[in-house]
Amino acid sequence: MSRPCAVLALVAAAQLGGCNVGAYIDIGPDDDPPSVSLAASPTTAAPGETVGLVAAASDDYRVIEVAFYRADSGGDTFLGRDSSEPYALDTVVPAGAGAEVRYLARAVDDAGQDSESPTVTVEVR
Repeated sequence: MSRPCAVLALVAAAQLGGCNVGAYIDIGPDDDPPSVSLAASPTTAAPGETVGLVAAASDDYRVIEVAFYRADSGGDTFLGRDSSEPYALDTVVPAGAGAEVRYLARAVDDAGQDSESPTVTVEVR
């Protein structure tokens, strides 16, 4: 695209953006997977008590959702997802939980790439 055409394209996108028509200019491939970290509060809870999970996720383009999981020994148990910041979910410590419960978050970007957070541990009292 020639320089004058590129300038006109940017001006048109800016004008359309003010009309809420969702102007979008693609400047390259979405080549990086998202990054995600997770925090739990409180870090000590009894079975039946609520634990708040909050994830921080970012991407070179856009994060479309963060899914939350309980990391069980037999595999991960899906708890729910959030598609807008702040990415958060409240969950209940399951009855019969052992000494600790581990949680993780998985972020997905607009290109379908995903990344998993390190697990966070909630001590069960």
